[in-house]
Amino acid sequence: MSDFRPLTALYSVAPQISLEDVVDARAAGFAMIVNNRPDGEDPAAPQGEAIAHAAAAEGLAYAAIPIGHSGFSHAQLDAIDAVLSGATGPVLAYCRSGTRSTHLWALARARAGDDVDAICDAAAKAGYDLSALRPMMAALAG
Repeated sequence: MSDFRPLTALYSVAPQISLEDVVDARAAGFAMIVNNRPDGEDPAAPQGEAIAHAAAAEGLAYAAIPIGHSGFSHAQLDAIDAVLSGATGPVLAYCRSGTRSTHLWALARARAGDDVDAICDAAAKAGYDLSALRPMMAALAG
């Protein structure tokens, strides 16, 4: 059973997905998969190229915005903004647990001026606690 967790009607997150989850993503109506996991982080997990090929076979767009131990950058926020503005339908983003995918979305939405409390509430409903990220979101909201 796939673990897709909606943050909005057009953006969901998931822990590491399998090749079978790509089929489930298409069936669930996703148009794109975003990989926030650096290749090699877990050699036993499907790597980006395998997920990209599976996505293409299912007619899904694919983008990689890896987030490693160095944290988040404005370039990654710009990349998720570009992906979301160009998406032709709902987006599924994944990483090891879904946390980095949630954090990237939250930071991008805060930078865009969305209400920080609403962002935190959406994440909480999906099982992600953004309390430690609030100062960074507030700084981005300016």
